[in-house]
Amino acid sequence: MTDKTPSPSPEDTPPPAEQEGKAAGEPPAAAAGGRPTVEVAPGVYKRLTTGLGGFTLAMAACLVLVGVIYLITPRSDKEVLPTVDYSGQQWAMATDAPYTVWAPVGLPPTWRPTSSRINGLNGKGPVAWHLGFMTPGRHYAALEQSNEKASQYVHRMTNNKKPNGSMQVNGITWTTYYRKDKKANSLARTLPDGVSLVVTGTAPYEELAVLAAALKPQPKQGTKLPAGSTPAS
Repeated sequence: MTDKTPSPSPEDTPPPAEQEGKAAGEPPAAAAGGRPTVEVAPGVYKRLTTGLGGFTLAMAACLVLVGVIYLITPRSDKEVLPTVDYSGQQWAMATDAPYTVWAPVGLPPTWRPTSSRINGLNGKGPVAWHLGFMTPGRHYAALEQSNEKASQYVHRMTNNKKPNGSMQVNGITWTTYYRKDKKANSLARTLPDGVSLVVTGTAPYEELAVLAAALKPQPKQGTKLPAGSTPAS
């Protein structure tokens, strides 16, 4: 009986090296370009790709949310200063200061008080009162007064030792000062009792003159704090 089993062709017979590799359990041949092909289990592949993708999407969502909040939040580039009640400080100065205190009377409501400080009221040295305002022109103007030696106090409050002129306010002469590097204008006068009044700030002289014109001497007060006022600090 004749055996008709076909003989394997040369194409069907793997090379000896490939046969040896398969027999020895070696990894499959390198892919094109010489890089080995690494097989990853489906579960591991899903964790690697899904985790990174989810993290990226979450970060993108957070950035979008932050951007939306930034866009819809109202903002202002201008500094917001608080409004203060200085009636308590004025009462304390008028009651306990060793000199007649001057304070603004009848200033328009567009002059907004933003700061008030007292120094030396309970000590033995000079007594000073600082009172700051935001002007209608959105400038800063302050009243500085003290019984400190005028030659020292006025020069320190005006940041200048040399006056540049004078100005008449309600018939009273005020000495004018200007400091270029700070863009500060000042009006100053020293009263007969030795108390110095300095009106200073970034406001123009015209606005400083409004504050200076409103200053009036305050009579000595009793011991009762005005209703609705805050204690002196």
